[in-house]
Amino acid sequence: MSNYDNKDAINQIDAIKNGLAPKVKQTGKSAPVSDEQKQTTPPAQTNKQLEELSANFSQAIIKTNFGEIKVKFYTKDALVTVNNFMNLAKKGFYNDTKFHRVIKDFMIQGGDPNSKDNDWSNDGQGGPGYQFQDEINNHKIIKGSLAMANAGPNTNGSQFFIVTAEATPHLDGKHTNFGYIVSGLDIIEKIENVKTNENDHPTDDVIIQKIELLK
Repeated sequence: MSNYDNKDAINQIDAIKNGLAPKVKQTGKSAPVSDEQKQTTPPAQTNKQLEELSANFSQAIIKTNFGEIKVKFYTKDALVTVNNFMNLAKKGFYNDTKFHRVIKDFMIQGGDPNSKDNDWSNDGQGGPGYQFQDEINNHKIIKGSLAMANAGPNTNGSQFFIVTAEATPHLDGKHTNFGYIVSGLDIIEKIENVKTNENDHPTDDVIIQKIELLK
């Protein structure tokens, strides 16, 4: 069950349209974090356009240079988050971004537009130019979960992570779990085994080439 009813969800879709919240600062390495440096208003989307995405699509394929990862969404329990992810994917926002943070036996994190270039020093600091509220639900964040990275409550943007640990109880209730992996766990295992530097950044690029929405 989501903490928001449908009316609340529509209000949050409005929030995605209009942009929210001041910038936030990164708060350590233990959890998947995002650190958005500036706020701008995203391109306007009507509630109808956003709702049509989750009505027409329920899954996505994350295409990477390591292979394809197929995810299914918890649309009823995270309506705003799912619509946000779908909207960004449809616009090509995630194309050529990277999984910029990889911690073996924990998670892989991506979705930052800053990761498109070769300067990894600012990876983890970017986003879509707005933030929106959490949709905490009853789905535990376990191996194969797709969840939003954040820098504290209600600071969601574009960054997300996929869990490789069997369980992460310290993340439950703190990150919006909005989907799960239905195929491609072997690809995720390949990604989590790449070499990384002292900042958990892969030494070889792990590129999200495209995210394709599916029925």
